[in-house]
Amino acid sequence: MVVEEENRSMEEGLLQHQNDRDDRRITACVILSTFVAVCSAFSYGCAAGYTSGAETAIMKELDLSMAQFSAFGSFLNVGGAVGALFSGQLAVILGRRRTLWACDFFCVFGWLSIAFAKNVFWLDLGRISLGIGVGLISYVVPVYIAEITPKHVRGAFTASNQLLQNSGVSLIYFFGTVINWRVMAVIGAIPCILQTIGIFFIPESPRWLAKIRLSKEVESSLHRLRGKDTDVSGEAAEIQVMTKMLEEDSKSSFSDMFQKKYRRTLVVGIGLMLIQQLSGASGITYYSNAIFRKAGFSERLGSMIFGVFVIPKALVGLILVDRWGRRPLLLASAVGMSIGSLLIGVSFTLQQMNVLPELIPIFVFVNILVYFGCFAFGIGGLPWVIMSEIFPINIKVSAGTIVALTSWTSGWSLKEEFSPPKKRKCTLIIHCLDKRKIGQTSHKNRKLDKLTQKLMYMSKNLKSLFT
Repeated sequence: MVVEEENRSMEEGLLQHQNDRDDRRITACVILSTFVAVCSAFSYGCAAGYTSGAETAIMKELDLSMAQFSAFGSFLNVGGAVGALFSGQLAVILGRRRTLWACDFFCVFGWLSIAFAKNVFWLDLGRISLGIGVGLISYVVPVYIAEITPKHVRGAFTASNQLLQNSGVSLIYFFGTVINWRVMAVIGAIPCILQTIGIFFIPESPRWLAKIRLSKEVESSLHRLRGKDTDVSGEAAEIQVMTKMLEEDSKSSFSDMFQKKYRRTLVVGIGLMLIQQLSGASGITYYSNAIFRKAGFSERLGSMIFGVFVIPKALVGLILVDRWGRRPLLLASAVGMSIGSLLIGVSFTLQQMNVLPELIPIFVFVNILVYFGCFAFGIGGLPWVIMSEIFPINIKVSAGTIVALTSWTSGWSLKEEFSPPKKRKCTLIIHCLDKRKIGQTSHKNRKLDKLTQKLMYMSKNLKSLFT
């Protein structure tokens, strides 16, 4: 009797070990599905960096004023806010795959409208359409990847979204000054066309299938993702039970996300997006050539080096996100960005004081690399990774929509602040993550708060990039 119990326990242990090993498998289908999903993220990156390299050529060929070109740049954020507003509902109604097709439609139309534009109307219409597409992308891509990948690599796979965005930005920075702006617009549409085809070969999210009560399809999707011979019954049951519990727990109304039990999660999601956007990265990305020009550094050389530099830094984040954890990587990124941002402001202040004029161009350029390098491996992509993980499925739509909308509207506000025609004062923003919002507290926060206060006091004395 005892021997039988021991044998049974041993068998159960071996089965559990086998299931754990199966859960950790990374199949070709997971890799293919992730690659197809992030194709549109590459187009997103191209859209973000497009105005920097194309500024001079577009203004000259279409006879645009600086105000008109600035509006053209802003329309990406306007469209992004519209796309973000409907992204969650579309992902629920249509599913993740069909929503990706909707993204591709808006992006391809937008890029082609820009590529063949004869006047400012078609240029702006294309930019708005492109914005709607990337607004949808910003929500559905990280959510889809998080829902199909094994837990132990979920962070790295979701962070690949930011890697492809950085790759798109790098492509534009590297070739944008030497390739015709219309050709670059056509190139921007290619990843979305490839994604349109690739979606036919990838499975739907098992969690979305569970939400609409397609039990057989849940197991079928998991078999494709985990392997045909893998026992997915445990994972399928877990997904379905969790989905049912969350649906019973709430009627999934918009107000649910404001319940006390979700309040901290919502604050973290919105707070991270505000930190990401108000860090100033999008403003510098849009007007990097103007910044290089003002600093006295070669625009073409600066753009090319910047394009090559960003991708390795994004790879660092991809490697470390599941080893270090989200919070340490965010803090390291924030500290590095604070230093880089502060030194950029100091550089332009010294330039206005005519101190070390021969070194200022190099000093500005190096600090921009420091700033964006730290942005690329942390704050640039991790907020989207965390957003895709922290919201339970019953509030994921409404909360994810609010978070994405926050990202796009705050990005538009910052972009307007950086707009040269308006000559607004651009204050230096110091990046500091409040540890209490992330999940830990310590007396060391006091030292960090004091340091932040000192840096904020110093920043008040720094002058804007555009005076």
